[in-house]
Amino acid sequence: MSNDRPVGLVTGAATGIGSSVALALAKNGYDVVINYSRSEEAAKKTARDAKSAGARTVVYRCDVSDDADVRAMLEATKQQFGRLDVLINNAGIGMRTVNPSFLTDPQPFYKVPAEGFRNVIDTNLTGYFLVAKAFVPMFLRNGKGKIINISMNHETMKRRGFIPYGPSKAGAESLSYIMAEDLRDKGIDVNML
Repeated sequence: MSNDRPVGLVTGAATGIGSSVALALAKNGYDVVINYSRSEEAAKKTARDAKSAGARTVVYRCDVSDDADVRAMLEATKQQFGRLDVLINNAGIGMRTVNPSFLTDPQPFYKVPAEGFRNVIDTNLTGYFLVAKAFVPMFLRNGKGKIINISMNHETMKRRGFIPYGPSKAGAESLSYIMAEDLRDKGIDVNML
């Protein structure tokens, strides 16, 4: 489907920052791809709010750490809108998935389960890589685009008991810098928020 309005994709757009960003895009004249992994109902609410602001939307379930899921989301975006102008990598999981009481009882890194470490890194870092890798060829064909990777304050990157969340966000920042360098002369901006 052809579309003259700019299109933004927000990963992890069901709730929180992602939902707010999706709504801000809608209010600023964008159509929006609303990605979610866990709460379809929350994602649909975000879509209703974005539609109320005048946007066309598509709600798409995708595990950003799964390459096949990401490629399917790319194809769905192409089919629905035929383009993408802004990619906001926001999907993430936090410390509660590894240690529910991380604020009151931080665990040292050597007590963090390997599976929990991998899950956070896979979503918060590998997910950013996979989604950007899938969508950048579309930007390259258009000669323009913008990637915004959501990070966190630097304190989380060095705070006691913040493994694996801290390293996942430090990695996302390094990834952002390198993406920006790789795309500098291609008309594609990479920013962190």
